Amino acid sequence: MTQNIQFPLTIYYDASCPLCASEMHTIKETDFENKLILVDCSNQAFNEPDFCPTTKEVMMERIHAQDAAGNWIKGVDVFAVAYGAAGFSSLAKIWGSKSLRPILTRAYPLIADNRHWLSKTPVPYLLNGVLRFCAPSR
Repeated sequence: MTQNIQFPLTIYYDASCPLCASEMHTIKETDFENKLILVDCSNQAFNEPDFCPTTKEVMMERIHAQDAAGNWIKGVDVFAVAYGAAGFSSLAKIWGSKSLRPILTRAYPLIADNRHWLSKTPVPYLLNGVLRFCAPSR
């Protein structure tokens, strides 16, 4: 699914969520080739693009992305591609793992549905620390 992605990849995410914003901005910091474009869906001025196959409400529930060829991906697939594009190859392999996919596809909705609550815990700081530890260098 994620092998034929054409960059740049435009990622639509909930920047009002500290957990989501921290993760996306940390990934973007290592996007040295500018393969990722971040778009905040939580902004009141955001209206889903005319070419979007879904609504703003649905985009706010789960992460979505569109590649340069117009293909849409969502959920776990977005993370696999985004981490890979930003040079986090080991994390991209985890998100893209066929053996872990059943677990990740069940866990991601639980995390997404509780992201605002999780943002009030140490989880964003822990995630940020892990990402910074795993961050590729230029």
